[in-house]
Amino acid sequence: MAGLQSGLAQTRGNTRRERANSEKRKRGSQGLPFPAEHGAGCWHEARGIESRADWHRSVAMKPIAIAAAALLAGSVTSAFGQGEGLRSFRVMKPETALDLARAALEGCRSRGYQVAVAVVDRFGVTQVVLRDELAGAHTPETAWRKAWTAVSFRTDTLALAELTQAGEAASGIRQVSGAMMVGGGIPVEAAGEMVGGVGVSGAPGGDADAECAAAGIEAVSDALEF
Repeated sequence: MAGLQSGLAQTRGNTRRERANSEKRKRGSQGLPFPAEHGAGCWHEARGIESRADWHRSVAMKPIAIAAAALLAGSVTSAFGQGEGLRSFRVMKPETALDLARAALEGCRSRGYQVAVAVVDRFGVTQVVLRDELAGAHTPETAWRKAWTAVSFRTDTLALAELTQAGEAASGIRQVSGAMMVGGGIPVEAAGEMVGGVGVSGAPGGDADAECAAAGIEAVSDALEF
């Protein structure tokens, strides 16, 4: 009888050892630790985990959840923030650019001049070009070149006409392709920041062109205030 009990005890011991070894092999193959048997039930219940399979799934999902949170945070930063390598800027709305051009055209009409008006954004890209009925065929291109020159050099072209006279230190910039060193081009600013430029061509002289351009800017000054 004693021998039988000893054999059963040994069998139970072998069975427990085999289960323990099997569990170790399983944990090693999955590369995931699992709590020791002592107190494991309480540990599971506290976390709503009923089995080893549930526990492994919960651990496996953690990196995914963390990655998703990081991606979401990056998206929010991109949408509402500004990276160190980025620069924000302002440009005129098309409606504002059109109002400016119309006002400049009317300003010249009221003085008896037939002109063309061009409005460009801060990079010199065309936003609006208007030409009155009797303005010369050359005036749209000339107006655009004046507007482009004003934003490129950040100076009105009436001043540039004086600064680039022959013999002046800046005279060489007259050779820049597309530049027009004749009065009538003025940068458009808002809150101290350049947002575009306007050019006028067709009035009898650069001074008169510049007056019309200035009248156009004045007409939209309220819209340009921040």
